[in-house]
This record gives sequence, structure tokens and C-alpha cells, in this order.
Amino acid sequence: MCVFLLLAGPAAAQEIRPTLDKIKETGTIQLGYRETSRPFSFLGTDGRPAGYSVDLCLRVASAIQQHLQLAELKISWVAVTPADRVARLVRGTIDLECGSTTITFGRMEQVAFSHMIMVDGASLLATVDSGIGAVKDLSGKRVGLIPNTTTEKALVAALAAASVKAQLVAVADHGEGLQGLETGRLDAYASDRLLLAGLLTTAKNPAKFRLSAEIYSYEPYGLMLRRGDNAFQVQVNRALSALYRSKDIVPIYERWFGPFASASLLVPALYQLHSWPD
Repeated sequence: MCVFLLLAGPAAAQEIRPTLDKIKETGTIQLGYRETSRPFSFLGTDGRPAGYSVDLCLRVASAIQQHLQLAELKISWVAVTPADRVARLVRGTIDLECGSTTITFGRMEQVAFSHMIMVDGASLLATVDSGIGAVKDLSGKRVGLIPNTTTEKALVAALAAASVKAQLVAVADHGEGLQGLETGRLDAYASDRLLLAGLLTTAKNPAKFRLSAEIYSYEPYGLMLRRGDNAFQVQVNRALSALYRSKDIVPIYERWFGPFASASLLVPALYQLHSWPD
């Protein structure tokens, strides 16, 4: 059964073939990745996509290859941004987004999500000289963020709750956020804490910046796929559940986040709760 999606603008309905049928016919799966969302999804020094979400997508791709009994499955990597990730998925430019996208009901009106792959929360990366340690310290400060994200909504709410007024500065991506801090255009950059920690490792002089311990939102992550494509969603979730049940997720986690024994209690609970039986 075909999936019909309505696209904004003058275009009428666009027919998208079921993803598994398309993959079997073309022998290719199109995976979306982010270039600066370290440690989830980024462009490595070798010019190839890397990160926690990328590793999970590679496992999913391998499971789909076995399910479809394909001798070979080619992977086509497509760079996406916060601004175009949903549109590229809906149009069929990508089959699965391997990034750092928070599951929200608003997004679920346009796309679907896999099992949760991680849980995080919004925080701040600030210059040491700014004296910023938490939201309450942002009065009059220049704070960078990506527009139309869960971070923006959460920060606006946190500022209102603290009766603080800050100067919010729009940036296109995490790379521009770090550049703003390094050039003095920003006093702080707001995003999910794990992303900020990964961003800090790429700074020219990490000692000039401080990662806040405060978390002011809840951010459940999932892999994004097209709505209504139940057969594909089943295979994506089946692959993730198998990964979680087998504990093969542990070395993947440790590769990008450090010792599993030091993980938040929410992380092993997430894996356990999504270890659905086959």
C-alpha cells in the first residue's frame, strides 16, 4: 500500500513508495546525518559520517539487509540540517534520519519516530569570562540557539520562570554556535547537554568555556522516519530492540559517551523498556 503525503506549498500530494520496497528495488538506503551534532551525528576527520546515531543506523541498515535478503545494501549518506531535516524526509530524499532529533507531538504530526535512542536535557555552554553558570545568570547576555527547536521553546520558558531577560541570537547550527562563543559574538550557547559536551571537545581552547550542570528540559531522542510506513518502522524498531536486548548497545554507548557504569540511571532504563520481544 502506498503512502500519500501532503507537502506545504503549491505542490499537491506526492506519492512515496513503501520504504522497504524502494530499498529492495534500488539496493540502497538513504540515511540523513548532521554535520556538527557531535557525538550523535557529525562529519568525521576522514570525511565520513560518524557518531552514536550513525552507528545505530548502520546496525538498522544491516538488519534490513538481512530481512530483505539482499546480497549487498548500499548506503547513501545525505547531510541534513535542523531547518530541512523534516522536509527531506517527507519528500523521500532520506529514508531515516540519524541525528539528534527530539521526539515531540508537534513533529509527529509530520513524521514518525523509532524507539527512543537516548534521553538528554537542554543546558548551556558559556564563556568563563561571562560568569554564566545557569539560566538565572543570563540577564542581558547574548545567548545563541537554533530557531524552531525544542531548545528555543524550553529556554524561553526557563527565562520566563526565572524572570530573566536575555538577548537571544539565532544561529544555523552547532558549528556556528561554537564559532559565536569563540569570536566573542555570544556569551552562551543553548542546546542539549550531551551535544554541548561534544561541541566542547572541538573548541580551539576548551578551558575558555564552562558547561553548565543545570538541565532545564527533557529531550527524548529517536530516529526519524516517514509517517504511515508501518512495515519499515517495525524493522527499524526490531533492530533497535535486538541491539538493546543483546547488550551490544553498551560498547556503542561507551564509544561516544564514556563508561556505561557512569551513565544516568535513565539510560539503562531506556534500553530495558525498549527491549521489546520479537
